[in-house]
Amino acid sequence: MAKRMEHDFLGEKEIPQDVYYGIQTLRAIENFHITGIPLMVEPIFVQALGYVKKAAAMANRDLGVLDKNIAEYIIKAADRVIAGEFNNQFLSDLIQGGAGTSVNMNANEVIANVALEMMGKEKGQYEFCHPNNHVNCSQSTNDAYPTAFRIALINKLTGYKRVLGELADAFGDKGVEFRNVLKMGRTQLQDAVPMSMGDEFKAFATNLNEELSRIEDSKRLISEINMGATAIGTSVNAPKGYAELVTKHLRTVTGLDLLLAVDLIEATYDTGAYVQLSGVLKRTAVKVSKICNDLRLLSSGPRTGLNEINLPPMQPGSSIMPGKVNPVIPEVVNQTAFYVIGADLMVTMAAEAGQLQLNVMEPTISFALFTAITYMSNACQTLKDKCVVGITANAERTKEMVMNSIGIVTQLNPIIGYEKCSAIAREALETGKSVHDLAVKEKKWITQEKWDEIFTFDNLIRPQFIQ
Repeated sequence: MAKRMEHDFLGEKEIPQDVYYGIQTLRAIENFHITGIPLMVEPIFVQALGYVKKAAAMANRDLGVLDKNIAEYIIKAADRVIAGEFNNQFLSDLIQGGAGTSVNMNANEVIANVALEMMGKEKGQYEFCHPNNHVNCSQSTNDAYPTAFRIALINKLTGYKRVLGELADAFGDKGVEFRNVLKMGRTQLQDAVPMSMGDEFKAFATNLNEELSRIEDSKRLISEINMGATAIGTSVNAPKGYAELVTKHLRTVTGLDLLLAVDLIEATYDTGAYVQLSGVLKRTAVKVSKICNDLRLLSSGPRTGLNEINLPPMQPGSSIMPGKVNPVIPEVVNQTAFYVIGADLMVTMAAEAGQLQLNVMEPTISFALFTAITYMSNACQTLKDKCVVGITANAERTKEMVMNSIGIVTQLNPIIGYEKCSAIAREALETGKSVHDLAVKEKKWITQEKWDEIFTFDNLIRPQFIQ
């Protein structure tokens, strides 16, 4: 295999001639064997790096600090990176030391070598297009990396929001489908008062729809970038007007409403937006997991559990018990939620670990947020496709449980009072007699006509005050 020799201030290394990355990327590949997940697994991040390098080249060209010919080749090379043509050249591990320097240099080297090839030069002939002098002109890892990270997060959140919205809609559809299914509501796993199963599923939809607004709030915070800050926020080595101009070009090339931070020193070390976003992801994970707990309970049985709903059977549930089918989809979503909840602590600790003018733990934050968004997107899609849309209701069983429940005595409170209702409940519990028979037939505390007025379907699911 043909090789080329590259050098940095630590020395020289042989690089395979056919690869587009260079010596600093190779050092990262050799040094960081942590997750086994390379940058290319997040193509949306690779794309965002391309956007950053393209906008930087455009601003540097406009300000006259970068040769126009070199700038145009960098722009064209960045476009090819944006298009995903060189994703397989981004091999730095997502978790790494150096505050993301390896990721930034991976992008610089790939774009430089793509530009060189387009110039008709050999890879590594950096005198014609240099990763640092040209591709990284007016930049530092400390503004290029977080800006690309934020662009990638915004685009990734757009997909996640769509999937979460579809899951909420699926629950809403079930709310309509089950609107005439009478069931018993429960608090503390004990019988409470009757309700419609449709309202129960509609509430799931409402619960998740609330999260869509929180995602938008997080996207607005993430949209504030620090391009032009360079090393620590003082804009060293960046020409006057660069920060504003590169932000303008980034808005154009990404189509995103990006805002330049007012205080670049603060913006270079602050990770508060990531903490906020992570909290939103955790909050949604907790909600989705709670809903899955409910689905597992409601479908329990079938003979000795609640058996109010049927989940789509996805696979045999036991290697020893024939006929057993487990709620495997809610189970896997529960476990995904546990990861996201744990990842939130990871983000919290990494954000807290920042020191002085930089938080070097941002690669850990990027790993945690990228994986959390990906896993939650996959979980929501799976829950919708393989569970929610196929749920059916056991309407006769749920109605029977309501009418046999002691909990329905609550409906009689305004008419016969709490003390008499308590007496009925106690006797029903001790003897197994129904609330109806005790209240109407034995104690005659209420007439059949009044009972029939109270215990209509509409009044049970949307109670009216009756005396």
